[in-house]
Amino acid sequence: MAIHSLPTQPQAEPYQMIARLSPTHLRPYVLGWAGFRTRAGAPAHPSRMLPLNAATLIIDFTGMGPIVTGPRATATFSAHTPWRHGVAVGLTPAGMSALTGAPIREVVGTTARLEDLLGTRAAELTGRLIASASWAARFSLLEERLTAWLRPGAGTDDLIMHAWRRLQEPVGPPTVGPLAGELGVSRRYVELGFRRVVGLSPKTVARIARFQRTVDTWRRPSATLAEGVACGYADQPHLTREIRAMAQMTPKQLFAFVQDTDRLTG
Repeated sequence: MAIHSLPTQPQAEPYQMIARLSPTHLRPYVLGWAGFRTRAGAPAHPSRMLPLNAATLIIDFTGMGPIVTGPRATATFSAHTPWRHGVAVGLTPAGMSALTGAPIREVVGTTARLEDLLGTRAAELTGRLIASASWAARFSLLEERLTAWLRPGAGTDDLIMHAWRRLQEPVGPPTVGPLAGELGVSRRYVELGFRRVVGLSPKTVARIARFQRTVDTWRRPSATLAEGVACGYADQPHLTREIRAMAQMTPKQLFAFVQDTDRLTG
């Protein structure tokens, strides 16, 4: 599970999160889900939403209406952190279409209300998640509801979705040309298909995937800052330029924020 957002200021206590990958039958559509919680009574701070290739459903239990945030190539900021205790669900481009009927390109770089996409199902899901007694029960509910609601095949392109998945892999094609050759199509076909289905260029998708692999590597308690280079960067200066451009912070700053996360249980 990629990290969706971080506070813009150091917190008195670590941000808490429990993340799980989705089961195999949902994997083409749902990346996984995560429970999150900030310290009770902690002041709200601005939030930095990190570059991401997925759409994210955010269902907060403290009163904020459920939302969907779209993919984005650079960090974006909110005036305050509106989510404090709840769950987040990562959707692939195919998952966004299968669940809501809307292509993921329509939410690139923006936020939409979940009820505008799911209707009354948004309130139903929120209420049942709040009523659940544990994270395990909430994750089981998400699996059951998403399995029932997904309608695969709406507005997707199997070849472009295969290309999107390849670009998420650590050993995926480094550039669009080799990717097109691997798929047996022209470079232009891939580029136009990504614009139509994903709303981002394949080059941008590859950059975001590399960034998120770096963040995921840095999440490990035993990780070191130097390990980021091995996530697909030519050298340390290349990593530094990309992190500054995409997260608007230095690698050292991002590493410190990512490490400042506790694991929830239950």
